[in-house]
Amino acid sequence: MKICIHRGTQEVGGTCIEIESHGKRIALDLGLPLDGVDSIESLPRVAGFQQRDDSLLAVAISHPHLDHYGLVSYLPLNTQLIMGAATERILRASTLFTPTGLDFNNVLHLECGKPLSIGPFTITAYLNDHSAYDAYSLLISADGRRVFYSGDFRGHGRKSALFERFLKRPPSNVDVLLMEGTTIGRSGSEAKFKTEQELEQCFIEHIGNSKGMVLVWTSGQNIDRLVTIFKACKRSGRQLILDMYTAEILRMTGNSKLPQSDWKGVKVFLPNSQKRQIIRKQQFKLAERYKPYRIYPKQLAVEATRSVMLFRPSMVRDLEKAECLQETTLIYSLWPGYLKRKELRSFHEWLVKLGIPLVHCHTSGHASPQDLQRFAKAIAPKMLVPIHSFATRRFEEFFENVEMKKDGQWWEVPRA
Repeated sequence: MKICIHRGTQEVGGTCIEIESHGKRIALDLGLPLDGVDSIESLPRVAGFQQRDDSLLAVAISHPHLDHYGLVSYLPLNTQLIMGAATERILRASTLFTPTGLDFNNVLHLECGKPLSIGPFTITAYLNDHSAYDAYSLLISADGRRVFYSGDFRGHGRKSALFERFLKRPPSNVDVLLMEGTTIGRSGSEAKFKTEQELEQCFIEHIGNSKGMVLVWTSGQNIDRLVTIFKACKRSGRQLILDMYTAEILRMTGNSKLPQSDWKGVKVFLPNSQKRQIIRKQQFKLAERYKPYRIYPKQLAVEATRSVMLFRPSMVRDLEKAECLQETTLIYSLWPGYLKRKELRSFHEWLVKLGIPLVHCHTSGHASPQDLQRFAKAIAPKMLVPIHSFATRRFEEFFENVEMKKDGQWWEVPRA
């Protein structure tokens, strides 16, 4: 078995790993780099990515985050994809609101603990605690060798029990661990990460301090965070206003225990940017589905003081026209690094102009260095290869049996 990490040995995001055995190949993830261009030119040079190649058996997607699936839309039609069933539903829903689409004509589903065979490879999925729903680690076996790809994970989310169970019963005899280390080297990573339950109290405090509408800028696919926000709204006596994209993502998880548009205390708003996509793709039945739960612009000002609304900068004009921003507070619940991007300069100016304070209430979707150490110790691989980190050269400070690889370098999985 041979491996080539096309992207990931020096960066977070854009992950793509190719594995070969007996002339057949699979790819693990095909993500859009954080600073990459969303175009076919960003595809790694892998046979079968731009033109069909029968030796490429499949592309496996570990979870529905853009930095792991964002370039899949450029693959040839009918490329075999492997992903969780909920991941497929979430991606189908997300494509309704984006200019591009994905091809779902040839999909195999991952199931936790159930081996999936394709050519010489056997893939076994392990469900992860992560900020993305339906996120997996993958054990790939071939040629009598075992490679474990961590995907993205953490140990302090609402599925932390999964992480603890994994540590007690990890896969055995792992030859190579390809392990993410997003938080290695990040400022503040030495401290204990907040749990989602602790974050709930943070939201309650900020909501309680706001006299007007509370806007929350977070990812519509961070299901744990949406649960946290809903619980904080319920305890604060406020209603939660979802945008239609997020409402559809929640519905498509297939999990009725998650907040839904028909729940008491939930409303659905349709921003103009999403409305244009619905019209463009003629998804009128989708809009009709949420009609009983809609809140319209003219109602926002009336209900502002008792509302918490999911927000993104593309909604600025919608809210200005609705005249609902008196004494508003914006809670930012994403990685702080995004706020430094140049394209957000005008947004920061808008906040200052309207006197809207921006407060932070966030915890990482990735494992702390301490939990990364627990993870690596439990698996005890013969070789640990750093990926998905801007500080891969620091892994030797934290882990044993570390071996650095370079992007584009082919190497063989060593025999035990």
